[in-house]
Amino acid sequence: MGQVAVLFRLMPAAVETDLAAVAKEVPQVLPAGVTVRGMQVKDIAYGLRSLLISAVMPDAAGILQSTEEALAKIPHVESVEVMEEGLL
Repeated sequence: MGQVAVLFRLMPAAVETDLAAVAKEVPQVLPAGVTVRGMQVKDIAYGLRSLLISAVMPDAAGILQSTEEALAKIPHVESVEVMEEGLL
């Protein structure tokens, strides 16, 4: 079984959302076998920022969806989007 690299974009519920606090929650909610390789805050427009999360996970059925659902449950996260994914 291979590994998959995935880039997620988390959009906050409000402009004033503390993305550093959101970033601290990320490793705690990830399913077993998923590791964070990096996080970056990116400016969008008019003060709105997103949190980009680079993660590596096994190429197993359902793990991408369960990771996306876990990230969406973090407080103050409005939406989660898979920006890129690819086999390693």
